[in-house]
Amino acid sequence: MINLGIIGTNWITEQFVNATDETKAFSLTHVYSRTEVKADKFIEDLQKKNIAISTDLEKFFSSDDFETVYIASPNGLHFQQAKMALEHGKNVIVEKPSTSTVREFTILDDLAHEKGLFLFEAARHIHEPIFKKIQNYVEDNYDELSGATFSYMKYSSRYDDFKAGNLPNIFNPKFSGGALYDLGVYTVYDAVVLFGQPDSVKYVAEILSSGIDGSGSLTLKYPKFDVNILIGKTKNSYTDSEIYFDKKTLLMDSGGDITHVQLADDNKNITTIPTVKSENPMDSETKEFARIMTENDQETYENLLKYARIVNRILEQARTSAGLVFGADEDK
Repeated sequence: MINLGIIGTNWITEQFVNATDETKAFSLTHVYSRTEVKADKFIEDLQKKNIAISTDLEKFFSSDDFETVYIASPNGLHFQQAKMALEHGKNVIVEKPSTSTVREFTILDDLAHEKGLFLFEAARHIHEPIFKKIQNYVEDNYDELSGATFSYMKYSSRYDDFKAGNLPNIFNPKFSGGALYDLGVYTVYDAVVLFGQPDSVKYVAEILSSGIDGSGSLTLKYPKFDVNILIGKTKNSYTDSEIYFDKKTLLMDSGGDITHVQLADDNKNITTIPTVKSENPMDSETKEFARIMTENDQETYENLLKYARIVNRILEQARTSAGLVFGADEDK
């Protein structure tokens, strides 16, 4: 079992640790938090014992009780923390988006290869069996493929706080927040894994007073079709996501957290495609990351890195087209 250190004590970190317990892929040994109180509470909630705590990143990364770190801090902190981890010889699993700029991703990519370490962007949904079913259907019917629409809009629990005059991280350009770099990452991964790299990217965004995007529409142009993406954190949408194959349409209940898939013909006959959905959506990625590291599966690893490179490039192209500027853009 691979020993694991974590950065972040939020709900997504708890979900990841629970997934590692369920799959027996990793063993949590060390927690970094800005305060010992938060770390203690996090460990207590997980019902863990004998877990080391650090409130200093240098001491955390210098520890020899873990070889892989999972990073789930605000987006704008990912790069520096991942870079520091790699410099200390740690494998990295970093929540998407792994970086704020292509330049940052390239630095991490090069550093991981230089040191012979693994760098994973935690796009958990592309590892789930339900997404694999979609991927297989697209591959088998690619000749009929004529486009797609992906929708992922969820009213953020932090938006009311923003409207009250505060500036939570998710709506702060300093921390690389906004709809595109949160929910939008899922839908861009959908397009890249299923269809490859687009020819062009255009993002039209609803810009909030903080200078960040609350929602928007993204168009990815491919040689023979377009992919249209709707994303938002300031409203809810209940529209299905769809992939078009001439007269047939593949229906998904979401562009991110996919729970069921159906196939419709031109007579509106709908067939459910059977699949398996784990209660914890991170189970599949934890098993896959551990397998790749244990077996040193370089082919699969490099393929995942290829996806991550393309996704990060699309995100930067998209926000540039919409005039969105992050704090990381100033650190060139």
